[in-house]
Amino acid sequence: MADRLMLLDTASLYFRAFFGVPDSITSPDGTPVNAVRGLADMIARLTTDFEATHLVACWDDDWRPAWRVAAIPSYKAHRVVEAVPGGVDVEETPPGLVAQIPRIRELLDLLGITVIGAPEAEADDVIGTLATGAPMPVDIVTGDRDLFQLVDDAAGVRVINTARGMSKLELVTDAVVVGKYGVLPEQYADFATLRGDSSDGLPGVAGIGEKTAAGLLQTFGTLEGVLEAAATGAPGMSAGIRAKLAAASDYLAVAPEVVRVRRELPLAFDADASRLRPLDDGTRERFERLGADWNLGGSVARVIAALDRTA
Repeated sequence: MADRLMLLDTASLYFRAFFGVPDSITSPDGTPVNAVRGLADMIARLTTDFEATHLVACWDDDWRPAWRVAAIPSYKAHRVVEAVPGGVDVEETPPGLVAQIPRIRELLDLLGITVIGAPEAEADDVIGTLATGAPMPVDIVTGDRDLFQLVDDAAGVRVINTARGMSKLELVTDAVVVGKYGVLPEQYADFATLRGDSSDGLPGVAGIGEKTAAGLLQTFGTLEGVLEAAATGAPGMSAGIRAKLAAASDYLAVAPEVVRVRRELPLAFDADASRLRPLDDGTRERFERLGADWNLGGSVARVIAALDRTA
């Protein structure tokens, strides 16, 4: 089996599991386990179907980094339920999911799945760094289209898009990004900057939607090229668009840094540590016991089978 690294946007997946699996599924003590069970099933299916040999659960050590907020105060502001001066703001998360996150970490640790986060960085930035420097082809699992900017056929980087659910997974390549948005993956961050994204609190340039943003990048290549064309009145740059870009100049001066996924975090990637392996007898027994204690049902057997195939 050829080496292939799978990078999980972990929070994206456990949120999806929480809302996709009935919350009536609980452990004997009454604690909900729908997100734990759902995530375990996702890992079993994804690693099997896409033949992953290595796996990293990328973690949001800081889901709303202060440096991004300093640039654009509205960044993810609608998701904050408690501001923590000098610390990490508290994200709006259902109590039933909050109770399961420690169990998710315990499960990942028991299964030997590498978990990587970084200070002042989102999971997206961890993914960007690992995908950029990986010594093997990479599949990124996420429901977040921001990570489309990392797609790179030549480097073997794809996105497995979960936005429509596990029954309708979409494998995103260069051609898919171009087909959806009319821009190349390397233009996607500039495209998102111009268009904006209400789900992240990014206003974009007022009056410039997806079609206009794509057209500008098709003509001028990059955001820098668009702004240079606006400044010089180049052919193909209308007075109306110039005015809209000028009105958004303060936003455009800072937004690219916020939108672009970081690729240079000081992370030490140990390929051997991230390799998937069958569970040894002792760990298998502990996992089966934990599965019974937590009411994980058939998820236990599915995860064991997914790991056994790597032998």
